[in-house]
Amino acid sequence: MSTDALPALTEHKVTVLLIDDQPMIGEAVRRMLAGEPDVVFHYCRDAARALDEAHRVEPTVILQDLVMPDIDGLTLVQTFRANERTRETPMIVLSTKEEPTVKAEAFALGANDYIVKLPDRLELLARIRYHSKGYINLLQRNEAYDALLESQRKLAHEIHQATHYVRSLLPERLKKGDVRTDWRFVPSAELGGDSFGYHWLDDDHFAFFLLDVSGHGVGSALLSVSALNALRSQALPNTDFRVPSQVLAALNNAFQMDQQNGLFFTIWYGVYHRPSRKVDYAGGGHPPVLLLTGPSADRAALSILESQGPMIGAVPDIEYQSGSVPLDAFAKVYLYSDGAYEIQRTDETMWPFDEFVAFMKNGPHDAENGAMMDRLIAHDRALQGRDEFIDDFSIVELQFLGGS
Repeated sequence: MSTDALPALTEHKVTVLLIDDQPMIGEAVRRMLAGEPDVVFHYCRDAARALDEAHRVEPTVILQDLVMPDIDGLTLVQTFRANERTRETPMIVLSTKEEPTVKAEAFALGANDYIVKLPDRLELLARIRYHSKGYINLLQRNEAYDALLESQRKLAHEIHQATHYVRSLLPERLKKGDVRTDWRFVPSAELGGDSFGYHWLDDDHFAFFLLDVSGHGVGSALLSVSALNALRSQALPNTDFRVPSQVLAALNNAFQMDQQNGLFFTIWYGVYHRPSRKVDYAGGGHPPVLLLTGPSADRAALSILESQGPMIGAVPDIEYQSGSVPLDAFAKVYLYSDGAYEIQRTDETMWPFDEFVAFMKNGPHDAENGAMMDRLIAHDRALQGRDEFIDDFSIVELQFLGGS
């Protein structure tokens, strides 16, 4: 299944449910929110009906008074948090004064925010939109997760169907033009988190990347698809996709692991500048890329383009550094996931990385596209003594033509 085949996510308006026994407060909040086309306001005066009303209107944020005649406000917070349908709904507690002990108890019981009523209109709107945005993102992630989970259930019994699903996300091989590409993907028994792609950003800049999400299964695949789609559609805000360090920083802030069920991913991202035959690149926790370049295939030297930045999603607001390397007349690049070389041999020892590099260095480099990758697959299978891989095996070969 390609990302285009996934169902469109439900559009959610910012929906506010105010629970307060004072109609004067209800009217004041209504007026504050009036005229905001993206905000829907609901008011509930009776705290005993609050849960039923929340089920009916499905708010993206609940504003709740702490002092009401029929029920204690903190008890109501507990009630919302104990209910499956409102467990994750953001709650902003309203109080007449700052009381540190009450505030601490409210947060301990599950409140997301605490406001002394009534705040400035702009502040209230900002908090409502902030909490609603996070909750809507959660709803959409859950919706996408559920859709992917259902798809995976249907494919679980047939490995060739799972392979078809993963392969449908991968790019077409380029057999013409200044950049020629080929790749091999051998999935593990479980759906993993490998993705890769490449495309022209403009007439002069060609982007190429490979990412690997931690773990296996639907959750890893979902995050991988989300990151892949962000790169293909260039959907990261305030990002120049010709600058690898900016791309990785934007990915890191967009896919923090505390918002992705604890999952993170590694990536290597490069941009080829055709007029100068230069590659700018940056990496986040990913295996280094292998570059073979020289005046000709038989005189090519191997360079290791390191991935020096941290993995994507671990720590917010990290700056990544870009590297740069010139290409000679002959130039081939190999991107790969750790499943290509982290091979447990039949004697239960791991294949050393330096032996993998030596194997790739030996070629053949002047053979038809794919020959080196096929040799690696055969070699890995011989080392481990079986055809199946315990992790996804992904490798991309790019040849850059046009050098003089």
